[in-house]
Amino acid sequence: MEQAKQMGHRLSKIYTRTGDSGMTGLSDGQRVNKDSLRIEAIGTVDELNSHIGATLAHGMPNATRECLTKIQHDLFDLGGELSIPDQTLIKPDYIDQLECRLDDFNSELPALKEFILPGGNAAAASCHIARAVCRRAERRIATLQRVESINENILSYLNRLSDLLFVIARLLARQNGGQEILWQPGNK
Repeated sequence: MEQAKQMGHRLSKIYTRTGDSGMTGLSDGQRVNKDSLRIEAIGTVDELNSHIGATLAHGMPNATRECLTKIQHDLFDLGGELSIPDQTLIKPDYIDQLECRLDDFNSELPALKEFILPGGNAAAASCHIARAVCRRAERRIATLQRVESINENILSYLNRLSDLLFVIARLLARQNGGQEILWQPGNK
């Protein structure tokens, strides 16, 4: 409860002026450059979470909505872990849960024989953007992992998440009688 009080108090003043010089603080109090690899990774995870929020602004089945909302909470945990070096929040069960959802959702879809174009409808297109940002977050964290110790579950989580977002985009494209657009190589 004390931590919740501190968080509420900490967030009551939005501007602090502590970042005006190009530095920012990690949750452990450490000051780092705003363009550091760690902050770039944290920012990309935040961007991913925002794109999932934009996807949730569209109509979708409750199971999909619940899944994406859970993922948003997971991404806050992931960002928190990145913000507190040497803390582990993302554990194998996070990945297991994604894999279960992936298997469930994918079982509803026909086998994919061709590549599909990102789009189909507004909800699916939004989810495809989230998928692409998830892949970028994965790349940013892989870069960070080359110079700092990072929980290996984070990369596995993001890898599964991008797969799940692809499957969810496929499901969303089929909503209300919609369909996926297959890639036609050499289409002029």
